[in-house]
Amino acid sequence: MEELYNTSFKQITNWVHQFEQGGIEGLRDKPGRGRKSQLSDEQYERVRQVLINETPENHGFNTVTWTGPLLIEYIKNEFGISYKKAQIYNIIKSLGFTYQKGKGTYPESDQLAQESFSESLKKTN
Repeated sequence: MEELYNTSFKQITNWVHQFEQGGIEGLRDKPGRGRKSQLSDEQYERVRQVLINETPENHGFNTVTWTGPLLIEYIKNEFGISYKKAQIYNIIKSLGFTYQKGKGTYPESDQLAQESFSESLKKTN
């Protein structure tokens, strides 16, 4: 049975007991479960506003784009709270943002030369 549901025997027995005590409602997740956030509601809102309105340069970082590791460092410096990389992306999502990987652009590049090179590659194939 453990292989069928990909879970431990203990978890299955817990589900059985929850069902016996509360029926289907006993199996539903209860609100407020899990670890409480270390950031207060005000701190969450501050982080949201920083992501919207400020760049990392405003906080002494040498870049203009927020990343997970930079946000970890910002929160540690600002609020004294440490997060792991995996958790910071959950926080970013809970704030209504999505993780987007940047695509590098180089201002010194020659777009016409790149297009010409791409065309010459197509002709050789």
